[in-house]
Amino acid sequence: MKQPLACWVVVLGAAASAQDAPPIKPVVSMAPAPVVTITQGKASPVPLSFRVARGYHINSNQPKSEFLIPTALKISATTDIVIGGTTYPDGHDMSFAFAPDEKLNVYTGDFEVDVSVRPLRSVQPGKYIVRGNLKYQACDRAACYPPQQLPVSFEVRIGKAAPRAHKNPPQSPHSHK
Repeated sequence: MKQPLACWVVVLGAAASAQDAPPIKPVVSMAPAPVVTITQGKASPVPLSFRVARGYHINSNQPKSEFLIPTALKISATTDIVIGGTTYPDGHDMSFAFAPDEKLNVYTGDFEVDVSVRPLRSVQPGKYIVRGNLKYQACDRAACYPPQQLPVSFEVRIGKAAPRAHKNPPQSPHSHK
């Protein structure tokens, strides 16, 4: 049996008022990432720059409480490009009116996350787009909002590796007389 549309509007309106409404504009944005050239078989960091909008903060990757949602970058794995470790910056300890006796470890303003990218030796040279999401929870001085995900993408250029050196068999010093 189909539900009338008015019924769903009332249900959705009640659910929305149960939580603080998220900010209208995005709280976190990503600057265009530089195209990094990486040699086949070698790892290289790719720096990703983010900005938290003025008046907001997001939890760092290592918040001080297990109840806080950490900022986390998840990169989709590809078959020929290995995503290694992700390096997050240290957060800043700050106090807020909603918890004046507790310092929270947060990111504000600009921050950079480095992603280690290692193409396999077998990957074909060329340009590749790597995609993922930055998951974060934004707060202002009065409230925290539902967790959000920012789509992330960056391009890497894979360069051809030098041919592997072949070991020559040892030669006798007497053979060159």
